[in-house]
Amino acid sequence: MTNQLLATTENANNQNSQNSQYTSLNDPEIVNVVAHINEEHLDELLGFLSVFTSLSTAELDRVDAQITDIYAEGIAIQTRPKSPENQPTGAQDNSLHDQIFFINFATPISQLDDLQAQYILLKQRADKKLGKKTIKLTKQVFDVQNSYRVSKNMLRLELSISSLDDAQSSDINGATISTSVPINEAGYAYLFDLEHNLTTNALMTDSIDGNEADDNAVNDSEKNNVCPTRPHCYYTLRKAWHTDDGIRAWVDVFLHGDTSGGNWAAALKTGETVVTKREFPEKVEHLRDGQAVLIVDETSMPTAARLLELWNNPKPPLIICVTQDADDQSYFDTVKMRSSIDNKIDCDIQSNSNDHFTVLPIVTNQANSGSDLATLIDSTLGDYLTDNPLQIDKAWGALEANTAKALRPLLRERLTLSRTDVVVKVYWRHD
Repeated sequence: MTNQLLATTENANNQNSQNSQYTSLNDPEIVNVVAHINEEHLDELLGFLSVFTSLSTAELDRVDAQITDIYAEGIAIQTRPKSPENQPTGAQDNSLHDQIFFINFATPISQLDDLQAQYILLKQRADKKLGKKTIKLTKQVFDVQNSYRVSKNMLRLELSISSLDDAQSSDINGATISTSVPINEAGYAYLFDLEHNLTTNALMTDSIDGNEADDNAVNDSEKNNVCPTRPHCYYTLRKAWHTDDGIRAWVDVFLHGDTSGGNWAAALKTGETVVTKREFPEKVEHLRDGQAVLIVDETSMPTAARLLELWNNPKPPLIICVTQDADDQSYFDTVKMRSSIDNKIDCDIQSNSNDHFTVLPIVTNQANSGSDLATLIDSTLGDYLTDNPLQIDKAWGALEANTAKALRPLLRERLTLSRTDVVVKVYWRHD
């Protein structure tokens, strides 16, 4: 599976000659893709190195990793020793040097558009070997039971699925259909197929028009125009629980302007079905100990709410909540944090002890994106820590892409934390 290229800083010329045996893709977008993976997916790169190379766990604890290039045949990952202050306590200096490892794809790619499928395959193989939850390329079909506002601009979809089993089957196209829904996970994301509902509605309209011979019937051109600008959209599973006849789930959708996802959610009616095509677990394992700060906007508030309900850390988190509208700050008013003092308490039972968390509200009155917002979040956190001395050990956030990119280094500098302790995800992009 792997072809290891070992290179010190002294033999860069040798490294270049070895790399020349691989096929360059010559796509200008590779630079952006590499930067995205290096910034947001360090844990995955370390997982690849753990499974597909001979590096030991002790060695991986002492290095940083980054992709240097993407080729048709695979990815080149460089490791560098961490700075002395970020080395594990008691680590011995074995004169680690820069190395480059080549991780082969299962199937070579011919263009960058094929990268995602091969990267997912690598991740699935590595996660399985490491015993970790991973991406699922499965289809789920939910029934819409209800929808209602839980804050001014947050729409809650109440969905159900009939089976309690983890059985899987296949549809007529051979796609895997799953009936498994995670009950005790925070931030679990589903990729919803927006075109499923628009296509279904168009077919129903066509059937009605044909039966009634209506002069206002939708013509073929109009039906072709019902396709959304985005055929798919990720939304977080807010909560799921067992019922007598299956599983019930909440999915909270932030309605903001004229967007494909918001329009899709607002148009759903009781009795319709919604379809998901991919599932993605969130990275929150590092929050199990230490003092945490959670930084969210409307797209990630559902993740934080479920994190609080499943909180497995004796220290309650500090939450920075950024909303465009002040009325959406009420989202956390009814959220109760699970106490971790008594580990015997069941996940679905609330405890009255240690269930207090602090929310620092930021209301912007505009779309929550950009480096200016990152600076505002950082200064808000700094002002709070000045008045309330608190040692932050872990950070998790999910925001707009440009905000996340600008915020990560600010948090690392302010909190003096490593990359692995500051996880700031991209949940959306300002187009």
